[in-house]
Amino acid sequence: MSRAWTRRDVLRGGLALASAGTAARCAYRGSRPPPLPDRLPDATPWPEANAVIARTVVPTFPAATFAIDDHGAGGAVVAVGDGRTDATAAIARTIAACRAAGGGRVLVPPGTWLTGAIRLLDGVDLHVERGATLLFSDDQALYPPVLTRHEGIECVNRSPMIYAHGAVGVAVTGAGVLDASRTAAWNRGGPRAGILDPMVARGVPAGQRSVVGRLRTSFVQTYACRNVLVQGVTLRGACFWQIHPVLCTDVTVDGVTTEAAGANTDGCNPDSCARVIIKRCTLGSGDDNIALKSGRDDDGRRVATPCEDVVIMNCQAEGRFGFLCIGSEQTGGIRNVYAFNNWTYGRGVGSMLWIKSNSRRGGYTRNVRIDRFEGAGFRHAVVEITMAYEGQRGDALPAFDGIHLSNLRVSGAPLPFDLQALAASPLGSLTVRDAQFLDMASPRSRLLHAPAVTAENVTINGKAVATGDAWLRAVDQTRTSRI
Repeated sequence: MSRAWTRRDVLRGGLALASAGTAARCAYRGSRPPPLPDRLPDATPWPEANAVIARTVVPTFPAATFAIDDHGAGGAVVAVGDGRTDATAAIARTIAACRAAGGGRVLVPPGTWLTGAIRLLDGVDLHVERGATLLFSDDQALYPPVLTRHEGIECVNRSPMIYAHGAVGVAVTGAGVLDASRTAAWNRGGPRAGILDPMVARGVPAGQRSVVGRLRTSFVQTYACRNVLVQGVTLRGACFWQIHPVLCTDVTVDGVTTEAAGANTDGCNPDSCARVIIKRCTLGSGDDNIALKSGRDDDGRRVATPCEDVVIMNCQAEGRFGFLCIGSEQTGGIRNVYAFNNWTYGRGVGSMLWIKSNSRRGGYTRNVRIDRFEGAGFRHAVVEITMAYEGQRGDALPAFDGIHLSNLRVSGAPLPFDLQALAASPLGSLTVRDAQFLDMASPRSRLLHAPAVTAENVTINGKAVATGDAWLRAVDQTRTSRI
């Protein structure tokens, strides 16, 4: 009998491919996504969320345009979009000229442009036109070491394919393609726990924790930036997290498509960011679709920066695990998350919502609201919560409270809820109202230390249920895990 894939299976398969030195292959092949509806709501039901949208600064740019194939200052050779000529230096020159002129648009015209790492500067909109592909090189020398964050811990690693640090007003826009498939030749790595965690334990400063060549790096990452926009582009061939803003303020991810790939290829992972808008996106992933992060363990406590004020609306997704994940790296805390009018496509997702931490990572999740979600084909419980992720233990108890779910239309799952908190830190309030759970293999849910779950106008497999009914009794009290 076949069984559902676990995260460990995906990781093992992805690392096996990398260690074999193969070209990038998908451990999980996605479906062709449908087009987004023409009409989508432009506001949420929550005044607080609408206020976040209104306060989030979307960068604007001067009208000046600098084409990468038209900037040969000083007699330098301009870029050639033939898929073979290295355009790294020409793109960097064009970005520098744009910044020096006060900002504007760096244009990538139709063609296939072979390049190494691209570093964005203040006031630069890297615009990849329809018919244009930025093909990232297999030459690891073209990706210099930079400060980054790997699974919640700061370190020095090879540059992401597109990177910015400390910039104000940067963007990647257009209807073109970012293709990282060739980076599988070098973007590999072993498990973080045996490489990076010991450096933190020894007290090595973040800027000296070099993991170059030993851990994978993200695809598009803005680090400690303000006013960030990623809009319209398609990301393909990822080897690790695809869109990964870290310690940023005012981030908008709009109309982006990520394609399913192998292990750990999360679609969009805001990490210790404030004011993040994710809208009208099609998120295919071999892992989580959207995962909110805020640092891990001692390093997360050192940085101590939450991920907060996040609005997710009008998005569709397909992937192995959670549509919306909170954690597992949430040591700095995550709060004020609003998800409105989202849905699955194709083969669906693992869970609608997965909140995860443990008593080594700690952290908190507060005020999570999901309204108008439709989905089918869940491989795990529709809503999962665990405070014992990966079995790790310590003295930092996680705390989860204020989770409110409404207007759900979901079908095809093993069970509605799998909520497993700790006796020392019971789950706080979780409300569900105006919800239909259809085709649940078990109409009852698994609860452990979750005393404050309430229901209003909820049906499971066509039968109305209420707070205190059998659906809220634990199927069993055994801790289960799919890790």
